[in-house]
Amino acid sequence: MRGKRVLVTGASSGVGEATARAFAAEGASVALLARRADRLEAIGEELGDDAHGFPVDVSDADAVATAVAAANEALGGLDVAVNAAGIAHEASLKDIAPADWRQMIDVNLSGTFYVAREAALLMLAAGDGSIVNIGSDLASMGHAGFAHYGAAKAGVVGLTKNLAAELAPTVRVNVVCPGPIDTPMMEAELAHAEDPEAARREGMAGVPMGRFAAPEEIVAAIRLFAVEAPFATGAVLPVDGGTTVV
Repeated sequence: MRGKRVLVTGASSGVGEATARAFAAEGASVALLARRADRLEAIGEELGDDAHGFPVDVSDADAVATAVAAANEALGGLDVAVNAAGIAHEASLKDIAPADWRQMIDVNLSGTFYVAREAALLMLAAGDGSIVNIGSDLASMGHAGFAHYGAAKAGVVGLTKNLAAELAPTVRVNVVCPGPIDTPMMEAELAHAEDPEAARREGMAGVPMGRFAAPEEIVAAIRLFAVEAPFATGAVLPVDGGTTVV
């Protein structure tokens, strides 16, 4: 990653933060995009002068355009964009209000599109680039209580394939589809259970590998598409501990 210029959304926690930290440690310049300005500032200070924070809500198309343009200017170009911003919460069909549906689609699907579009246009003009989107195992399997989330992530997979077809051969677009990951988002979800520890054990029991992934394990797959697989575009890579094969 040395010398690469990388934009990462959702960089204030979870997979996004882990990606930014890992790539910066390898010598990349990183633009950190997320809603939490305080976290971006703290992480940026830790990572040093080659890290730049840009607070943004990815569901706001105009704000995304401004933030991506600023990131491009700060880094002197974009080689890689990683769309890791996302939200998730469980809700039964009767409890998914229209506002909940819109928020899930706006952040997870529309936000991915807005960032990918702005990054892709800059990469096309520069003549090269790689975009890595984050999907989910629920993009290809059903799980009660996640109709809105699964629909949004299935949309991310479809978006990835269509962008890959349109942008080839200049810009590659691929998607990593994780299973359960040990992140603050997961902790927040488990906290709603009557017995969070029991819910954690039950969740792990549903994963053939018998555990949740560490964020860094997802970063390894992101890195593959970012720099190590130059012939891959439109690819969908499950990194789910086997959840989609049982």
